[in-house]
Amino acid sequence: MIYLNDDALLMENYHALCNYGVPRTKMGRLFKLTPQLFRYKPGVLISKLRDYEKLGVARRTLACVVASSPCILVGGVDVGFVKVVEKLKGVVGKDVDWIGENLLDMLSDQGCCDWRIVLHVLCLLDRVYSEEQLGDFFIRHPSVVFEDSGGSVLSLINFLFKFGLSLDQVSLMLLEFPKIRVTKFLSNLRQCFLFLTEIEMEALEIGEILQSQCLVLGSFTLKKTITLLTNLNAGKKRLCRVVRDDPLVMKSWALGRRIQPFVNSYLEYESKEQKKKFMLKLGYVENSKKMNETIRLFRGKGAELEERLDFIVKAGLDYEVVCKMIRDSPRILNQTTDRINMKIENLVSLGYSISDLASFPSFLSYSPRRVKLRFLMYDWLKEHGAVEAGLALSTIIACSDKAFEKLYVKRHPSGLQVWQDLKAQISSKF
Repeated sequence: MIYLNDDALLMENYHALCNYGVPRTKMGRLFKLTPQLFRYKPGVLISKLRDYEKLGVARRTLACVVASSPCILVGGVDVGFVKVVEKLKGVVGKDVDWIGENLLDMLSDQGCCDWRIVLHVLCLLDRVYSEEQLGDFFIRHPSVVFEDSGGSVLSLINFLFKFGLSLDQVSLMLLEFPKIRVTKFLSNLRQCFLFLTEIEMEALEIGEILQSQCLVLGSFTLKKTITLLTNLNAGKKRLCRVVRDDPLVMKSWALGRRIQPFVNSYLEYESKEQKKKFMLKLGYVENSKKMNETIRLFRGKGAELEERLDFIVKAGLDYEVVCKMIRDSPRILNQTTDRINMKIENLVSLGYSISDLASFPSFLSYSPRRVKLRFLMYDWLKEHGAVEAGLALSTIIACSDKAFEKLYVKRHPSGLQVWQDLKAQISSKF
């Protein structure tokens, strides 16, 4: 301080920040990140702080944010920061001291925050959460929003979108987010994806596993593929079968855990026997070609498949009808009951009956995005007299996009433009 005292301008700004409430222990960080703050002419620094206060930012909140992300005092008012604080005050429902103190804790271990990205994340979540849910999410998982200025969670969301998860599904997953950094969670998911790719699992099956188990798979770090192949004493095909039957087995192959080699295939045999028993209940002929072909399509344990079948029955269909549905479209059981329930609710909201699944069971295999897009276009075409009402569910959903365009969209002169606009609109939501 003896030498710093010789710089009157630096000391004046130093004292201005201290008197405002910025902790003295943070001054070194401030000088490292934004040395220009200490070169402002007398009164400029306080004037900038007052500008934020006039826009509704509490003094305590402002002091905490300056201590951790002083870039808001460089240049003009950071509108993104003001809007973030305004939104947090609206949804958190706690005093401003709580907001300021938590922002200080979350931002102290990173550089200056890009408030535009944080605001983008909050607005994205605002589309799927109620105000109460958003507040609860922020209180429980504040670091998810602010890690890397929100860039980490955006990268995670984009990664999950590539595997077919909708924004609604991602938002539900975030509500249960584990106590782990987002960057580490995403790194773990990528490691699992790399492993599944390297053991040559089919792309569709990889997508199904990541969709249904992303919360668990992101919570631990999987050992490298070559390590697993060696330690488990197994080949790629066998690993594929084991993971396909029970994706959660990968949790036992995490870093730091001792791996026991596969001595025999008893568990694999037992799982296959459970599936066979389940398939016999469905009406398959034992050891028939059809049974052997279909058993490879089922993913999960026999008990899980039984649970999913029972769920569809309880939704309002006859047991024998559901058995036939599964024989016609086995892959409909390769998803959780929550996902099946969501698709059934979508069907009913479109004006169809649960009984319509009997004639078109593969409806449950199509993504919510495809269903939403097709019906928005179909409704528009009906309103403009381009197609007749009452088309079968399978007629609307099952054909390819190219066939749908040719058979229906092009019947109206503006059809293709509306179709493209709807695609863009749906892509932003799913």
